[in-house]
Amino acid sequence: MSGSSYGTLFKISTWGESHGEGVGVVIDGCPAGLSLKVADIQKDLDRRKTGQSKVTTTRKETDRVHILSGIFKGKTTGTPIALWVKNRDADSSKYEEIKNMFRPGHADFTYFMKYGFRDYRGGGRSSARETVGRVAAGAVAKKLLARKRIKIIGYTKQIGPYIAKKIDFKQIEKNIVRCPDKKIAQKMVDHILHARKKGDSVGGVVEIIIKGVPAGLGEPVFDRLDADLAKAMMSIPAVKGIEVGIGFEAATMYGSECNDPYTYKGKKITTKTNHSGGIHGGISNGSDIILRMVVKPTSSINKVQNTVTTDGEKALIKVEGRHDPCVSPRAVPIAEAMAALTLIDHLMRHQFSQLK
Repeated sequence: MSGSSYGTLFKISTWGESHGEGVGVVIDGCPAGLSLKVADIQKDLDRRKTGQSKVTTTRKETDRVHILSGIFKGKTTGTPIALWVKNRDADSSKYEEIKNMFRPGHADFTYFMKYGFRDYRGGGRSSARETVGRVAAGAVAKKLLARKRIKIIGYTKQIGPYIAKKIDFKQIEKNIVRCPDKKIAQKMVDHILHARKKGDSVGGVVEIIIKGVPAGLGEPVFDRLDADLAKAMMSIPAVKGIEVGIGFEAATMYGSECNDPYTYKGKKITTKTNHSGGIHGGISNGSDIILRMVVKPTSSINKVQNTVTTDGEKALIKVEGRHDPCVSPRAVPIAEAMAALTLIDHLMRHQFSQLK
C-alpha cells in the first residue's frame, strides 16, 4: 500500500524525491470551472521555497510550477490536475561521504528497515522537498475555500524559548521567521543564527487559525475534523505534536473553566469562549479553528554525533551540505496547505449530510 495520497473527495497524490528530476502532485476531485493560473499556485510555493533568507537552507530552488493537465482556457476542467516542479539545485556530493551511515534523528534508518533500500541523497521521499506538491495542491484548495469565505492564517508562534505575545497578522510576512510579534521575531532570528553558527539547529511551534468555517464539518466517529487535521499536520516532516484549541492546558483546568458557554448573537448560536478551538465532538461549531504543531530541530546538523553504519559498526558522523537551522518558518505555508486540503475535503463531504 502506498502512503503518498491524501483525501477522500478532494484527493492528492504527491511524487518525486529531494535529489531526483523533480517533485509534483496530481489533484483529483477539483470541480470544473475554477479560474486557476500559475500565479495562484506560485505565490505559496515562493513562501515555501529554499534560500529565502539567512535562517533557511542555502539550496537555491526557484520552484517554478508547471501545469501539465486539468486546465483549459484558464479554468479547471474537472479532470486530474498535474503540477510539476523541476529540481534545479540538487547537490548529492556531500551525501556520498555518509551514504553508509544512519543520520541520528533522521528517517535514514527507518526507511532502510522498511524497504531494505534507501535513497540517501537528501532523504529521498522523507525529505521536506516532497511538500512542494502539498503546497501547490493547497493553493488550489485555498482558492476553493475562498469562495466560501474561509481563510487560513499561519505563523510561527514560538522558536526555542521565544514566544510571540502580540498577534499582529500584518507582521507575519514582514519578517523572515513569519512571526506576528515584531519584537519577538528578532529574538527568534538571533536564536536561529546562534544555533547555525554552532553547527546546530532549533525547533519551534507553528499556529494555524482558520476563519469562516461553518458549523457541521466533520465525519464522526473515525473521520472527526480534529482527527483529520491532526493527521494532516503530523504527516508533515519534523512535526512531533499537535494541539487543538487550548490543548494540553486543559489538563490544568476545571470543566467549568474549560467549557465554552453557548450564546445567541447576530441571529446565530455561537460560544462566548473558544477553548475547544472551534471543534466539538469532531465537528466544527462555527468558531475559529485554532491548532498548533510543534516542529523538532532539524536532524541534519553540522556537529559530530555518534551513529552506526549500515553494517552495524560504530561511527562518527558530521552532516555537511545545506540544511535549515530551523524549519518552522518554511513549515507555515505547508501547514496552511494541509489545513486547506483537509477542510475542502470535509466541505465536499458535508454537502450531502442532510436532505434540504
